[in-house]
Amino acid sequence: MSKKLEDIAKQLNDANKKVQLIYAFNGSGKTRLSRVFKDLVAPKKNEGDNDDEAELSRNKVLYYSAFTEDLFYWDNDLEADSEPKLKIQPNTFTDWLISLLKDLGEDGNIAANFQRYTGSNANPVFNEEYKKKVKDFNGKEVEITVPAFLEIVFQVATRLPEGGQSGADSVNHEQPVVQGQYKNIKISKGEESNFIWSVFFALLQQVVSTLDEPKVENRVTQKFNNLEYVFIDDPVSSLDDSHLIALAVDLAGLIKRSRYVDGKGLRFVVTTHSPLFYNVLFNELSNDLKRTNPDGTSTKLYKRDQSEKYRLQKKSDGGFELLASNDHPFSYHLFLLSELRAAISANQIRKFHFNFLRNILEKTATFLGYPRWEDLLEKTAGGLPEPFANRILNLSSHSAHAGEEVTEIEDSDKERLAQLVSFLSETYRFKKQEAEHV
Repeated sequence: MSKKLEDIAKQLNDANKKVQLIYAFNGSGKTRLSRVFKDLVAPKKNEGDNDDEAELSRNKVLYYSAFTEDLFYWDNDLEADSEPKLKIQPNTFTDWLISLLKDLGEDGNIAANFQRYTGSNANPVFNEEYKKKVKDFNGKEVEITVPAFLEIVFQVATRLPEGGQSGADSVNHEQPVVQGQYKNIKISKGEESNFIWSVFFALLQQVVSTLDEPKVENRVTQKFNNLEYVFIDDPVSSLDDSHLIALAVDLAGLIKRSRYVDGKGLRFVVTTHSPLFYNVLFNELSNDLKRTNPDGTSTKLYKRDQSEKYRLQKKSDGGFELLASNDHPFSYHLFLLSELRAAISANQIRKFHFNFLRNILEKTATFLGYPRWEDLLEKTAGGLPEPFANRILNLSSHSAHAGEEVTEIEDSDKERLAQLVSFLSETYRFKKQEAEHV
């Protein structure tokens, strides 16, 4: 039976679990769930969101989602031809965040996190407080103060070119680094997303470290005392597999080490569309964690039954279903295959289902050692991949606009999809594997 997101949020809040892990496709409501959950844990008293209400919300639930990334933006300043800066949009949350990071000296940890998860040699540098002149609404030049930690530049070391003279545009990776000489660069969109996650993760590390001190009066800050939840939605933009695994292991370790005694302590909800990220977290959260005490005894910091794993599914009626998935991490290609079969059975095939099929083909071809996924398709009399099937997959899995993903397709194409799924199941024994998986 499908539920509203409000019902799903209540189910998560009512569960007596240290951590709840949720897998869902993009567009299934993960980000909306994070907002609904926040409103449930720290509801607004009135329609307006004043500073007191923002303070109440932040004190009870800390969340990371696409909305967090929206608080960061680039100032390319093309008119003045200055070097690009990543800026933080001031509001009640970022003012609080910046104040904490600055007071606790977290800029070094942020840089370390960023370089660890991206493999980049760029060093993020936060600004000191400074004054600058700008024009007001009347065109009059006025002087303003730019607070510290609101702007970030990314620096890479320059090297001497052959001949000796250094320059911002002369980078020779065969020569030793010239100490003290740097140039500022604009990082990629994927690196930007990972930098923003690194800021949040540094804050999260400080939260866990602070709350690990049982005596409130001994904590380095009192600002986390009322925090109940951390909600994390998909911190995996543009990471390669090795860095994605590192992030998942680090996050799981931090969650497991966080203080949680007799059902009381910080609780986590993590949602993701990445099967690899989900599976690594699943495995890490399925292992207990002990701490060895000075007297030789051990204390369990985390027990596997303190976690719950789910799959969030959006139903055809617009509702949602949260399915328990505690037995084992799922095999993504088998999950996609089951989704395809359900769509075929219900005659609800859409263009994105051809994307599912291509995803299965690519993973299977890699596993079996085929150079091209097309080699798995039915063959013509001349031994070539069947052209009609190849054409359907190429046309249907690369839509130019997101809206095309839900448009109706021809009945003949639906029939061919069903035939291809049947062919792959029989030829590569997916039917047997899927039965064993379920």
